[in-house]
Amino acid sequence: MFRNTCLIILFAVTLSACNDQLDKINENPNATEHPLPAYLLTGSLKQGADLYWGADNNFNSSLLFAQQWAKIQYTEPDRYDVSNTDFTTLWDTGYATLITDLNTILNFTDEEANPNYKGVALTLRSWVFQLLTDAYGDIPYTEVGQTTTPAYDTQRTVYLGLLADLSEAQSLLNASAGAIEGDVVYGGNISQWKKLVNSLRLRIALRIADREPELAKQAIIDATSDAAGLISSNSGTFQFIYTSSPQQNPASAWFETRDDYRISKTMVDRLYELSDPRLPVYAQLPSDESVGAYVGAVNGLSNSDANSQGFAKTSLPGSYFLTSESPAVIFSYSEVLFDLAEATARGYIAGDAEELYKEAITASFNQFGITDATAIAAYLAQPSVAYDASDYKKSIGTQKWIAFFGQGLDAFAEWRRLDYPQLTAGPATVLDGEMPYRFFYPGTEQSLNGKNYQAAVAHQGADLLTTKLWFDVE
Repeated sequence: MFRNTCLIILFAVTLSACNDQLDKINENPNATEHPLPAYLLTGSLKQGADLYWGADNNFNSSLLFAQQWAKIQYTEPDRYDVSNTDFTTLWDTGYATLITDLNTILNFTDEEANPNYKGVALTLRSWVFQLLTDAYGDIPYTEVGQTTTPAYDTQRTVYLGLLADLSEAQSLLNASAGAIEGDVVYGGNISQWKKLVNSLRLRIALRIADREPELAKQAIIDATSDAAGLISSNSGTFQFIYTSSPQQNPASAWFETRDDYRISKTMVDRLYELSDPRLPVYAQLPSDESVGAYVGAVNGLSNSDANSQGFAKTSLPGSYFLTSESPAVIFSYSEVLFDLAEATARGYIAGDAEELYKEAITASFNQFGITDATAIAAYLAQPSVAYDASDYKKSIGTQKWIAFFGQGLDAFAEWRRLDYPQLTAGPATVLDGEMPYRFFYPGTEQSLNGKNYQAAVAHQGADLLTTKLWFDVE
């Protein structure tokens, strides 16, 4: 009996020692056991900018759908000939990387991360969720991080939840609540983050305005009356500044080895029509000097027809967007002014919608280095540019689309919401003449979260590019 007891004790001690050794063997010496909030914040800002400005979600999808860029070869995405494997990056990176890392900050103790880290994390998480629901519609939201098979929330639930999250973020952010590090956008300036919060509240409130006007009105009153204010100048634009390779702008990196995109004919023609001084910023002259004018490529052509337009006879997007240091603009001062103009036109807040509209266009010009007051005044004086109070969606929608050049996800969302400019599907597109109105859900959702995926499709409509989302009202 004594011998058996000794053997049991010896086995237990040996097993414990083995487990200690195995634990040490299984430790990754290069991994961070306890990540610091500053590192997570820096990574989220960089990865968020890459996600927003990168190929998969921007110039190979939403910029094509909004007809700001076009493909001159490999035209399948420009013809909407895509599948549910083409829209995984926004979903996978949004959930598995960005939201996961931001939730990590939110779950830190107060000793590990002060309230300002958490306020910034909640702000960024709200932005990521906004991108996801804008693109896909109903998405997992309330159960994210709680289960591997989260239920999908309706788009209405998501937008209203984000407005509540942003109100909470505003209450967390306080200059006296401690400094933050790793903020490569605003340099730890909490007042700028508070302005961004209110600007996001304004943006999301307008997303719901055609469905829930009273809720939108109250959210806009809350955002615009908050003492922290809104983004109030181009210097306050929320943007990620890239550096040299390998930390360069994603479009710059793409064009180092490939040459399959051009500025869209739709955009070039509109800029010529309006004598818009942003044209030389948005486009380059064709390399064939005999052309002597900016020439956009037609969206939605077959590969052969697209090629036949001539690589040397069509205009690349402007070098402003293709240099290593080109900024990833995520929320501009111009957008804030357009949003205020619309909120005023809807009667939600007091103000002069026409004046705000003019200020928004001016801010866009200034953003791209156009500061000649005489040229700006001449542009604004054109009948084709003048604000139309009887059709504010047309005026604001058209000019907002121009100002959003390069910001594909938001240009695509605002085109769907405001219905301007009126775009037409290209001649070789595969949706029977219809335009896309959303992204496909990733195919992995069907296999890994099938029950909840099916419930979302039953509620929202078929998982097709042509299914309109809740916020997109005729």
